[in-house]
Amino acid sequence: MSQSYNFEPKIILFDGICNFCNYWVNFIIDRDSKNIFKFAALQSEKGNELLDKFNLPKNDFDSFILISQNKVYKKSTAAFEIAKHLNGWPKIISPLRFLPVYITDFFYDLIAKNRYRIFGKKKACRIPTKEEKSKFL
Repeated sequence: MSQSYNFEPKIILFDGICNFCNYWVNFIIDRDSKNIFKFAALQSEKGNELLDKFNLPKNDFDSFILISQNKVYKKSTAAFEIAKHLNGWPKIISPLRFLPVYITDFFYDLIAKNRYRIFGKKKACRIPTKEEKSKFL
């Protein structure tokens, strides 16, 4: 007897020109063995559509945004929610999700505010490789 599932991908919106953000997109792709995540740059047409749909600001690119089952997760909450679905060591950070959000978001914001200065940025959004194309909206 087979079961059918109503599969809706978990969508990650990311800053497409941020080197640090692109590193984490690659990290997630490499550990997403169940192929549950799809990606869109915040600056892309699809990214803008999703920002509109969920009434999110179109000029604040300081956060990964996870959309899962019509719920929006931002900052450290998104990171913890993503990590629990990945293979390998990322699952070990799950217990940190029980710390107060103001503490985990403080550290998230500290990195996010300085990411261009520390890690640099690209002149244009990331273009997925042929192998990655199916992972992007």
